[in-house]
Amino acid sequence: MSSPSAPAADRAKRWRDLKKRAISAAVLGPGALLCAWLGAEAWTALMAVAVALLCWEWVRLCGLRSHLWPGMALPATVFLACACAVFGQSWLGLCVLMLGFAVTWTVPPRLHRKQGPPPPASWLALGVLYIGISGISLIALRHDNEAGRDNVLFLFFVVWASDIGAYLFGRLIGGAKLAPAISPGKTWSGAAGGLLCAMAVGWIAADWLVSGNPPALKVLWVAAVLGVATQLGDLLESWVKRHFNVKDSSMLIPGHGGLLDRLDGLMAAAPVAALLAFMVGYGVPLWR
Repeated sequence: MSSPSAPAADRAKRWRDLKKRAISAAVLGPGALLCAWLGAEAWTALMAVAVALLCWEWVRLCGLRSHLWPGMALPATVFLACACAVFGQSWLGLCVLMLGFAVTWTVPPRLHRKQGPPPPASWLALGVLYIGISGISLIALRHDNEAGRDNVLFLFFVVWASDIGAYLFGRLIGGAKLAPAISPGKTWSGAAGGLLCAMAVGWIAADWLVSGNPPALKVLWVAAVLGVATQLGDLLESWVKRHFNVKDSSMLIPGHGGLLDRLDGLMAAAPVAALLAFMVGYGVPLWR
């Protein structure tokens, strides 16, 4: 028979990471919003720091060092690709990524580690595409001088709403697991709640960012697509960490893991947002 304090203990356990999440959001969020607001230069500087840290974490997960071959191939390739995007050559950046992917894929396994079983070169190569495509997408989005700021802010608001909604609905309602083999803590109720919050906040953000009534169905559809991508990115990061048998990608953020842990949803949603922006054309908000 369970004690009377058991339900209270379960509730406390359910919300035990809320404080850490709030602190990390309060630290990282305002800086990102400020850089997006200030312009492409400030945003590019932020992306350079973020990409460097993401590459470091990924190389570390692979058991390598980013200043030694073949670990250095990841940051070198991603930085070169992102530099192409800064100068408006995103397609050239993607070609650089594909070349880097091919090179790192063919690295002999014996070059990876001096001790322990070598990880397959494919994981280092996958990092080139995972981080590189996200970096190019975020840079290309903001470097649209007419609509870049609004597109990046809209993306941020939708991604954050999806994360927060999934967390709150999942903790409050619980229920059937979404993908127990990948991430046992995620539920279908959380996924639905995250999607609803993404659509609601997307509508509010679109109405605030651009004067005039935004097209309701288009805004809700775009927000829903980005919300789904955000949740898929969260599952992808959980799968990666399960593969490497680690709880967090690093201890970069004290008590709350690494940058890959915090940006997983954004990294998955950014390429989708960039593709939508490309489809609607330069200078047009991606929900138009």
